[in-house]
Amino acid sequence: MTNPGSTLFERVGGEKTFTALVTKFYEGVRTDDVLLPMYPEDDLDGAIWRLSAFLQQYFGGPTSYSEERGHPRLRMRHAAFHINPGAKDRWLLHMRNALNSLELSPMDDGEFWDYCERAALMMVNTFED
Repeated sequence: MTNPGSTLFERVGGEKTFTALVTKFYEGVRTDDVLLPMYPEDDLDGAIWRLSAFLQQYFGGPTSYSEERGHPRLRMRHAAFHINPGAKDRWLLHMRNALNSLELSPMDDGEFWDYCERAALMMVNTFED
């Protein structure tokens, strides 16, 4: 049984779980002709660390992301990329597949997925193809 007073980070198993999630997510991104060009080809490992560290921090884990990179400023950091509703949907597809691989409790899955949907929508910066 999950403890509703604990953080999602603690409930799902900490760093190990977030690393597994993000690694699975990037397995999908590596095959995606729309999303892959948005990532630095020579630094996918860095992208994996950044997303994992950000999500860990957001959900109550260590503050390593902010200590190394400062405030997340997600919209600013993604402004240079062409993120339309189609790209958002592809990102969500890969994240949903990764999240499904974890088999989290419905409460934890729902909390994580709610954030993903809101964050992905916030990143949309164009409606052009």
